[in-house]
Formats: sequence, structure tokens, C-alpha cells
Amino acid sequence: MGRRSTTSSRRNFLAVSGLASAGALLPGRALWAGPREPAPAHTSPGAARGAELISGSPLLADEKLASLAIDEARKAGASYSDARLVRWLRERVSVRDDHISGASHSEEYGVGVRVICDGAWGFAATPRMEPTAIKKIVKQAIAQAKRSALLRPGPVTLAPAGVVTGTWVSPYEIDPFAVPIKDKAEYLIEAATRTLKVPGVRHVNAFSFAVREEKLVLTSEGSRVHQVFFRVNPGFSATAVDVRRGRFASRAHEVQPMLAGWEHCGAAEFIKTGPKIGEDAVRKLHAASVEPGEKTVILAPTNLWLTIHESIGHPTELDRAMGYEANFAGTSFLRPEMTGELQLGSELVNLVADRTQPGGLATTGWDDEAVPAQRWDIVKRGALVGWQTTRDQAAWIGESASRGCSYGDSYGSVSFQRMPNISLQPGREGYTTEDLINATDDGILISGRGSWSIDHQRYNFQFGGQFFWEIKNGRLTRPLRDVAYQANTVDFWRSCDMIGGEGSYRLGGSFSDGKGEPGQVNAVSHGCPPARFRVNVLNTGGDR
Repeated sequence: MGRRSTTSSRRNFLAVSGLASAGALLPGRALWAGPREPAPAHTSPGAARGAELISGSPLLADEKLASLAIDEARKAGASYSDARLVRWLRERVSVRDDHISGASHSEEYGVGVRVICDGAWGFAATPRMEPTAIKKIVKQAIAQAKRSALLRPGPVTLAPAGVVTGTWVSPYEIDPFAVPIKDKAEYLIEAATRTLKVPGVRHVNAFSFAVREEKLVLTSEGSRVHQVFFRVNPGFSATAVDVRRGRFASRAHEVQPMLAGWEHCGAAEFIKTGPKIGEDAVRKLHAASVEPGEKTVILAPTNLWLTIHESIGHPTELDRAMGYEANFAGTSFLRPEMTGELQLGSELVNLVADRTQPGGLATTGWDDEAVPAQRWDIVKRGALVGWQTTRDQAAWIGESASRGCSYGDSYGSVSFQRMPNISLQPGREGYTTEDLINATDDGILISGRGSWSIDHQRYNFQFGGQFFWEIKNGRLTRPLRDVAYQANTVDFWRSCDMIGGEGSYRLGGSFSDGKGEPGQVNAVSHGCPPARFRVNVLNTGGDR
């Protein structure tokens, strides 16, 4: 399909598509898109309040206990140990229609100790901040390592890592925990109340979820890193009901979670954009049902990020590819020997792992092994070239250093390999979303996150979305419903024939990437521009 010379007005496109109200294509707002310059990875952001957070940290009073754990592990014969003091604050406010449906605030705090003894890992943790409790968990970790050593096929080998010392506070403007719950609830209720005035809208759900994660990591090699992270996740959805036909449709705002403060929730402008979400729900309710078949689809960043997560993020976790991990997401159809050999996508496809990306939920200064955050290629010009690793995994693929992907979601959780921000890079041509639409004779524009399913090797998949527009002769014609797209990972990425430019790049992400047994969750972002693919489109409705 060739590019058309005709172009639609950006203003008209946004007004017709409803994508502006969904935050998918807001122009020129770095808060939504995330500037692509690397964030400082080894220092605090420099603001006085960042220094105040670190200097006033309650973790500092217990640092001597973390040091005690390192000393006790060394005395017990550990060849390596690390101690993590971790404090979490979580706050959620939820609204249903015109009232608060829930409000919660929680805190957890404790210390976890990892050791290598007799060539195997051991781990134990406690919330009790006293010497006797610390000595007890060190003994437990050592005993666990010795038992594990009897079962391991070979000793744990850590890739070398430099000794580092530093602090880092994620950039933010408004501390979300300084905003009263009352103010948050009033903001959400006003947005919901205004949206309920839209004819046909029957229900509205809205929430704000904020976390503050703070950790101090000490290693037996002498590293010490202290970090504070603020992450926020705003959400808003409207449901329209057709009583006569007994049908309903829901439309979710496409604002994404972000490494940021309360300012990100405010920038979603739910009070202003909520009614537009309600109108979209009504439009979706009365939309035409899609005709299934092989079609061209243009995936907006608010949809494509999840496909990146499931089809690229999970299968390039090295422990999955090696068969050491299968929980939640299965194993992987990829194997280390495919590195540099498998053409996973078209030559337009470049995917980068980046733990320095501003706004990225997995962005950090250092991982839980005090390895500095970094950026590296996963897929380059369509070829598989990289993996996600920790210090004990690097040697599995002949690498001399970790990629810095170690993370534990609590003081009571062992640190292991977790997904970094993985993002599809913009095309050099600088295409806009309108350019992709204008170049498409017959297709569908899909935005927003819907339901999804993928097999246990991360190969065959099916994804839905939030909103769907039919494209005919380079124009958006009408909304559709009951749309899902189906493909396999290799065919999907090889079919990519057009990618948006730098200005169309946006971050998406999730607070709840699951992995491990016992299960853990990791917050992770995936950036991308809109992109065009060839897939099998399904009709998911039961009453065509």
C-alpha cells in the first residue's frame, strides 16, 4: 500500500477519533510521552527535596542492622551476601459513580538477606529490626543455601561488578502522599458526576493509586545504594447501557501509569476529559460489529505497549528461555542460540531495554545487586540480539557483565531477574499517526488496552483494545466494536511495514507484571510510536 498525498487535519482527526481525550496522542507533553534523553542513573535528581527525602529516611536508623547481616553472613561462610532494607507506602482511592467505593493506605517495612554459601543461594527476611532477628535470618539463609547446594548442578557464578556508592530519587513534582485523600476523592467524584450527565452513560469508575518504594542495599563487596521511587496509576472508565437491546459497552481512559508524582494524575484532567470518555462509550455501544478476516491494523501506543510486553518482554527474560522460570507467563519459544540468527521482525523493528528512561516504571539508578541502570538492544533491525540478565545469569550466555535486571518486590521477596522498560524505537521517517492512516487503504486503528491471551511459549497470541476505527481509503470512517487481532510473535513483527516517528512516541505500562513462585509483581513501562501490521482480525461479539 503506497502513501497517499492527502492528509487529514490533526485537529479534526483528534476530535473525531476521541484519542485526544484518551491521552493517546496529546501533542508535545513530555509528561505523557517521556522525553527520550537518558535520565541521570547514578545521582539524585539534585533537588533539595530529594536530598531531604534521603537524609530524613527511616532506613538510615537501621543501616547498622543491614551491616550486621553482612558481617554475620561472612562469619558463617558466605562467599557473597547482600542486605536490602525496604519500605513501601501504598495508597488507593476509588470512586463508583457519585460516591467513594474504597480508600486504603498501607505500609510495610523490613530487611531481606541473600547469601551465596557452598555455591548456592539462600534467602530470609524479617520485619523485626533488632540484632537477634537479624542473626536469625542470616542463619536461615545460610542453612537454605547449604540445602540448595545439594541439588544444584553447579555453583552460582556472579559476573564482576564495580563497587558503587550513591543515592537516587525518582523525579517528581508533587508528592502523592502529601495530597489529602479528601482532595483526591473530590477530584474523582467531580469527574465521575460530570460524566454521568452524558446521555446513555450509566456508571463511572475512577481511581488513583500511588506507591512510594524506598530501599537501601548493602553488599559484601562494599556497594551501598539508597533510592526512593514514586509511581502513580490513575484510572477512569465509563459504561454506557442500551436497556432496550440489553447491551453495554465500557470505555477506559488511556492515561498510563508513570514514574512520577501526583502531577501526572492531575494532567489526566479527568474532570475535563471524563465526559469525552463517556461519549466514546456511547459511540462504542452503537458501533458496527467488525467483519473478521486478514487485515491491516494500525496500533496506537496505548495498545501496542502490551503486545511488546507479552511477545518481546517475557520471552527475552533469560531464565524463561533457559527453562528455569515458567510461572505466570510460561517459558519462551526463544533460545540463546538464536541470538544474532533469528530475524524476529522486519528491518524497521528496533527494540531497546532501558532502565534509565524518564517516566519508565522500571527506571532506577541501580538494581538490587547495585548494578548501574543501563540501556541495550534487544532486537536490532529485526534480529534478536540481546537478553535480560542478572549477575548470576550473565555467564549463561557468555557475557561478562549483568544487564542490571535484579529486583525483589518486597523486603520479604528474593531478588531475581525482572523485566526492564523495553520499547519499540521510532522510525527515522518521522511519520505521524495521520501519515499511517493516510497510507492505509483498508484497515483498523486500535487504541487502548483490552483483554489478551498468549500461549505459554509467548508465541501465539490474541489482543483486544479499547476503541476501534475503520479505515477506508486513508480516512477514518466509523467506529467498530467486537475487535481482536490474532497472530504469532514472529509473523506479527515481520509484518511491521510502517512506524511512527519521534513525535508520536508514548509510554505505556503496568503496575502488575507477575513472575515467580511465590509470586511477585514488577512495575514496568514500554514505549512505542504507532505502527502498522498485518494480522488476523476476529469478531468477539456473540450477536453479529
